[in-house]
Amino acid sequence: MLKAKIAVFVSGGGTNLQALIDAQKAGIITSGEISLVIANKSDAYALTRAAQNGIKSEVVLRKECGSQEAFEARLIELLEENDIDLIVLAGFMSILSGDFTSKYAKRIINVHPSLIPSFCGKGFYGLHVHEAALEYGVKVTGATVHFVNEIPDGGQIIMQKAVAVEDGDTPETLQKRVMEQAEWIILPQATEAISRDIAGGR
Repeated sequence: MLKAKIAVFVSGGGTNLQALIDAQKAGIITSGEISLVIANKSDAYALTRAAQNGIKSEVVLRKECGSQEAFEARLIELLEENDIDLIVLAGFMSILSGDFTSKYAKRIINVHPSLIPSFCGKGFYGLHVHEAALEYGVKVTGATVHFVNEIPDGGQIIMQKAVAVEDGDTPETLQKRVMEQAEWIILPQATEAISRDIAGGR
């Protein structure tokens, strides 16, 4: 069976990308293969992780493209050149338009650091999510992997994992625990599940 070709979109350190690379090496992801990493920041450490693991990478800067349309056109060009089947957003700090997401319906997944529908949507990213969870006083948070559509964090949920909030948590300690106990576990699992569906449907 042919493996699904995966592109991972990144903006920063690439810890979720590393979790995917590690899962591929550990045999958790077997139906798909990370073929391309695309960053929207030229100094993203995720690019170093890609290079260290022999994965092709590209940088696409929106300001150089001049418009959202041109930015997305360049992304599509790269995806088509590399025969990409599945896009995984791993800390990708750029909203994609409805035109783009509808072109890849059920082919783009994202991990969000809360149990959607809590603490999600516009403005909820990075530490903001964990700040909001602590401010609200929830006892349980977690992570969600979902399909991406035109609504930020609005696509169908694929997988969720709960994480306990502990006394004395700061946004930073909570972020770390959610990554380690949820994001880095369910993102590879969901990537494998969707890759298996894609590869099996050929």
